[in-house]
Amino acid sequence: MPRRPKSLVLTIDIGSSSLRTALFSQTGARILQSSATRQYSVTYTADGGAELEPEALLRAARSCLRETLNVHAQINSLRNIPIVAVCGSAIWHSMLGLDRRGQPSTAIFTWADSRSAPDAAELRQEMSERKTQLRTGCLLRAPFWPAKLRWLRRTNRALFRRTATWVSPASWIFDQVFGAEITSHSMASGTGLYNLKSGTWDAELCELCHVGLTQLGVLRDHYLTSDRSAKELRGAAIFSAIGDGAASNLGSDADDGRKIAITVGTSAAARMVHLKDETARFPPGLFKYVVDQDRVLVGGAISNAGNLRAWCLRELKLGRHVDAENALRRNAAATDLMTVLPFWVQERAPTWPEGLRGTIVGLTPSTTGHEIFRAMTASTFYRLADILDRLPADRGSEVIVSGGVLHSPASLKILADCLGRDLRICRELEGSLRGAAVHALEDLGYEVQPLRPGRIVRCRPALVEAHRVRRARQHELERRLR
Repeated sequence: MPRRPKSLVLTIDIGSSSLRTALFSQTGARILQSSATRQYSVTYTADGGAELEPEALLRAARSCLRETLNVHAQINSLRNIPIVAVCGSAIWHSMLGLDRRGQPSTAIFTWADSRSAPDAAELRQEMSERKTQLRTGCLLRAPFWPAKLRWLRRTNRALFRRTATWVSPASWIFDQVFGAEITSHSMASGTGLYNLKSGTWDAELCELCHVGLTQLGVLRDHYLTSDRSAKELRGAAIFSAIGDGAASNLGSDADDGRKIAITVGTSAAARMVHLKDETARFPPGLFKYVVDQDRVLVGGAISNAGNLRAWCLRELKLGRHVDAENALRRNAAATDLMTVLPFWVQERAPTWPEGLRGTIVGLTPSTTGHEIFRAMTASTFYRLADILDRLPADRGSEVIVSGGVLHSPASLKILADCLGRDLRICRELEGSLRGAAVHALEDLGYEVQPLRPGRIVRCRPALVEAHRVRRARQHELERRLR
């Protein structure tokens, strides 16, 4: 940290596999020693379930907050600097039911839960998916709330009736630990029940899902203060959490229509920020979510990225990180003969192939685990390339990469070749955390300093062309199987 801060913001990032907290200065610089992380796991079931335990997230939040606030109290240079705001980012789409006492009545149904796919298909028969997408920014698919609500009502009506309120896990956690019972417009826009034009819950969709408007969270981006938060935070302005995708763009300085943010973590996405009146072209298969009152986010997300990498490392017995890096040889990745559909978790953008699962074509007796790992890695990146091609962006737009992929230099080189684009590396490893801080600081009128430009990973034209051929084979395989 170059200079002593005058004010601090406390930021929390609620992800699908871990929760993080940290303090940031008024210029947007992270106080490194204040960072805290706790991990947990999604429970997957053979029928497509993908759930998180609410209490596991709450324990992680309280533990991380204690650690970060202890750093604030114990370090002399920080102790007397006020925390002026609390803010956060969180996984979009996940849904949690609460009973009349405000306690969880259901598990957290994550974006990866595909058990509601038949209900999504039924909704597509009842209404136009394209018109719904234009109205809500979301498709009528399993990751979003309309299908989840219909599925739960169909399969467990008693539980559905006992549930008094439906919220994002971030809204519940903010209520429990900060005393702020609110939902941001950003988080609401990722549910599929939010009307982009009116800025309210969509009455028609709520009626179709048998949910009253009063059963959804109060929409407000700013809570002022709360007397139920920790004493160090009693005077802090509390901002409701924004979607992690929006936060990632803000945190990597990809906050205008000239830059594209690619985040590769447990899942992955390619996104651009636009002013609300600048998004006339909105391609089918992609999303449009709210960042703040002036800006929206256009892009697409894939379901299989870091989670598929973890599966490969575990099931293919690839061992240590260094072994995985050695397997990802750049030239070999462009010439491997296998074709893979990386749909271990039900895939999303841009084609939403609900009827397909993971597929490997081209196995031989001489195929090695390294070859399978490389082919799977490239196949995931081809999906990101498909999204990139559909974004309303100029070819010259800068591509900024963040997320867990930054820990794998070999993956970054293959990503550049698969996309056919030079990549700018984000210098902030905690992009979502920083993005939430930027969101609050800008609202409070502070001048946030941009990140120093990161290094560039350049694509190799000869390898780009080889990957283009392999990507076309992947398209053809998907077309045939569909």
